[in-house]
Amino acid sequence: MILGMGSVTALGGLVVLLLVGLVALVIVVGLIVLTIYNSLVALRQTVKNAWAQIDVQLKRRHDLIPNLVNTVKGYAAHEKETLERVIAARATATQAKLPQDAIKAEGELSSALARLMAVAEAYPDLKANQNFLALQEELVSTENKISFARQFYNDSVTRYNTKIEIFPNVLFAGMLGFKHEVLFETASDEKEAPKVQF
Repeated sequence: MILGMGSVTALGGLVVLLLVGLVALVIVVGLIVLTIYNSLVALRQTVKNAWAQIDVQLKRRHDLIPNLVNTVKGYAAHEKETLERVIAARATATQAKLPQDAIKAEGELSSALARLMAVAEAYPDLKANQNFLALQEELVSTENKISFARQFYNDSVTRYNTKIEIFPNVLFAGMLGFKHEVLFETASDEKEAPKVQF
């Protein structure tokens, strides 16, 4: 009978040990999930901030375009189609709400602006106009700022997407509501080097 009580006590100790081990495992897994969650939230906020920086520069560009179009219109009124394309692309870009929509719209706007600048090359009086030159310089400066902001955004998105995909984060990221973000890539027609003919 005493031997039987000892086995019960040993079994009870084993159960307590297993419960303590299970509780410790749950705590460790919980801490890992908490750490993963917090790091992903921090990276997601960095991505949002990076997009906000791009958005500021895009708004600046959108604000310059009407003045640029009006200046060109005074010299190149018969380039109506090019001017309308720029205006329509700007309208689409200003209405885009999601980054992926804005990225597409901004690519179209960049193409339209490039065509507008090519048209301006054909008008020597326009190229000499001080207002046009100032707007063109401001636009170039803004494009450079957009480029730097886009680089920071893409770096942030890459870090965030990588963090989602690595082990053990990949096990929990989807369940915790973290999704991949899109990169702000250069439009396909901007990737090609301009052709120079003599």
